[in-house]
Amino acid sequence: MLKQKNELLMPTNRRKFIQQAALMGGALITSRSLFASSFIPIDKEEEKLVILHTNDVHSRLEPFPMDESKTAGLGGVAGRADLIRRIRGIEENVLLLDAGDIFQGTPYFNYFKGEPEMKAMSMMEYDASTLGNHDFDGGMENFATQQKHATFPFINCNYDFTSTPLEGKTIPYKIIQKGKIKVGLLGVGVELNGLVPDKLYGNTKYHDPIQRANETADLLHKKGCDIIICLSHLGDKYTDNKVSDEILAQSCYHIDLIISAHTHRLFEKPRVYSNLNGKETVVNQVGWAGMYLGRLDYTFSVGKNKKLAHSDKLIVRGKIIE
Repeated sequence: MLKQKNELLMPTNRRKFIQQAALMGGALITSRSLFASSFIPIDKEEEKLVILHTNDVHSRLEPFPMDESKTAGLGGVAGRADLIRRIRGIEENVLLLDAGDIFQGTPYFNYFKGEPEMKAMSMMEYDASTLGNHDFDGGMENFATQQKHATFPFINCNYDFTSTPLEGKTIPYKIIQKGKIKVGLLGVGVELNGLVPDKLYGNTKYHDPIQRANETADLLHKKGCDIIICLSHLGDKYTDNKVSDEILAQSCYHIDLIISAHTHRLFEKPRVYSNLNGKETVVNQVGWAGMYLGRLDYTFSVGKNKKLAHSDKLIVRGKIIE
């Protein structure tokens, strides 16, 4: 099914090249770190959650051209879909997330206004996404129209869309059960004023993301979530005091992981901060254009007092070579 639908997105000669190269790239990835954690024995009293994530894909449905640049052949949905399929074939509990800026960056968005992006993510069975500032580039009416092609929810707790075309189209949080693990998801977005033309976000009201994130995370904590994940389009870090994922990580209470976006940074490894509870909040971001697929592994005890057993196995950013 994926193959048939992806064929609609690319010419036959490019498609043949991608299929051959994806198999080669996938073999290289499999033999190295992407699946390394799959062979670590897990105690019967423990259960693993594999979190896969992307950010700032920017309508990169096809790989970058095969030229002499550093991005040659990278990106595109075909290779990413194949990696995700392979991982799901090995791991039992897999969560697939995106941190926004799905739209804008290639002629696909200029012509189709986001429909193929939503359909591709739906075919890959994303569990959730949040909104980035560029997801407003076609206007809220357009986003609401294209969202009809998405089988996954958009999560945000600090934008108020009352009396806008997006009213009722997003949710502040979502709880997903993966095996015996109860996952709480929330989302926050960047200040739109001065970043997005006024007419594109209209009457959207922006609220303090740290306050709203803490309120939502507290609710998820009270609902018994084993891990709380924030999909953030704030940006990882700034030189001034602008709110960022670094500030959020140090100012939160119950958020275990922040999937970061907006600043297009490729972390060498996830960053770990101490939150207001004195526990770890991890932040990870994997560049842009879908050139990398982020992966983080968490293991939980499955006894009565189920807790996060460890979060130091933050491994594997799979390089997508198509």
